[in-house]
Amino acid sequence: MSHGHLPLGQGAGRAAVLTGLGSFVPPRVVTNEELSRTLDTTDEWIRTRTGITRRHWADPGTATGDLAVAAGERALKSAGSADVDLVVLATTTPDHPCPATAPDVASRLGLGNVAAYDIAAVCSGFVYALASAAGAIATGTAERVLVIGAETYSTILDPDDRTTSVIFGDGAGAVVLRAGDPTEQGALLGYDLGSDGSLKDLIIVPGGGSRQRTTQADEPGARPADTYFTMQGKQVFRHAVTRMAASSRAMLDRSGWAPETVDWFVGHQANVRILHAVADQLGMARDRTVVNLDRVGNTSAASIPLALADAVSGGLITPGDRVLMSAFGGGVTWGSTALVWPDIAVQ
Repeated sequence: MSHGHLPLGQGAGRAAVLTGLGSFVPPRVVTNEELSRTLDTTDEWIRTRTGITRRHWADPGTATGDLAVAAGERALKSAGSADVDLVVLATTTPDHPCPATAPDVASRLGLGNVAAYDIAAVCSGFVYALASAAGAIATGTAERVLVIGAETYSTILDPDDRTTSVIFGDGAGAVVLRAGDPTEQGALLGYDLGSDGSLKDLIIVPGGGSRQRTTQADEPGARPADTYFTMQGKQVFRHAVTRMAASSRAMLDRSGWAPETVDWFVGHQANVRILHAVADQLGMARDRTVVNLDRVGNTSAASIPLALADAVSGGLITPGDRVLMSAFGGGVTWGSTALVWPDIAVQ
């Protein structure tokens, strides 16, 4: 299996250092009991298979950009400065197919004419966005970057599909990265990224793009239902465990960390059984795994920063802790990174 390896950055002497963290979830809470009233499912079925008890869904009129702005504001406040020169937004649910959502978010945050773009790597989006932002810092293109993962998955779920409707939630998480020294706390220690496009049909929204638009209206690709998200759960589970474990191992090797020296594993919050299976494969204790999906569900690109914010505000992750992050998502894509946690305030 091949991986894309990005250098640690010691040579250039410029690392991306985490200096701010913020999160936001919409106020509406959707419980398993509420979903079981309209779907052929139960609270017990959902909890035993996913670990999820509730999730947040955006109210009508609320879009991904709104959540991104709220989380971005909090991350900038956490960093103590709104002085950034790049905004990178990871999302699968942009406000529009065109243009990207990031420029509007930057404008609404009052950041001026900064560079801004979206990244689409589904649930791996936040890790991909961190690597992209760190690249901009390493080359001197940016000094400070706002990285946001934001989703309104409720807008692409088939309300009649119990296999997907019970899993996903809406939310946003954001971090501020600044140029710094590779040896200081908060410096991202490198990245392991990969993809396998031959598995693109495992996680897909078939309609809405050029593939569907160039298909005749009477063919399957043109059905309105194809604008909903679909997922082949069992295969996704298997590939997620395998890829996240391998990517995490590669990242640990490059960091020089043994699995038992990692304080916290912050994996993409898709399913508690996936998180535990990855920990088992890495030889890490399951209680070193950060879990907040029971309260927010799978929030795709927002899941890792939301989990980080929960763990820090809850006193789990503390300054000096070794933190390993890993994700798997549609594409299929995967990615990992690691850092020693800095002393920052969380909004």
